[in-house]
Amino acid sequence: MNEPLDVAGLQRRLAEFAAARGWQPYHTPKNLVTALSVEAAELAEIFQWLTPEESARVMDDPDTGHRVRDEVADVLAYLLQLCEVLGVDPLAALDAKIDRNERRFPAP
Repeated sequence: MNEPLDVAGLQRRLAEFAAARGWQPYHTPKNLVTALSVEAAELAEIFQWLTPEESARVMDDPDTGHRVRDEVADVLAYLLQLCEVLGVDPLAALDAKIDRNERRFPAP
């Protein structure tokens, strides 16, 4: 049975995957940010010409839903690898950013 998913465990799996293939020299912050940008653009491409209504139903089509899940996974993988390389805790960074946004944009 698989262990529960968590950020640190996923980062470890990504690091092990890259290490087993000798990819660490290529996983510089610049390269990871570039790859992240490319993958985010590939995700955006799926939605590019959809109407708002079509975009809300994008997961209804199994083939398109599969593409969306794959691109989301690619974006998250590169973001987690970037955080690992830079020593950024992604959950702590998000928590702090939400705190700042709550102060900056108070609810009416």
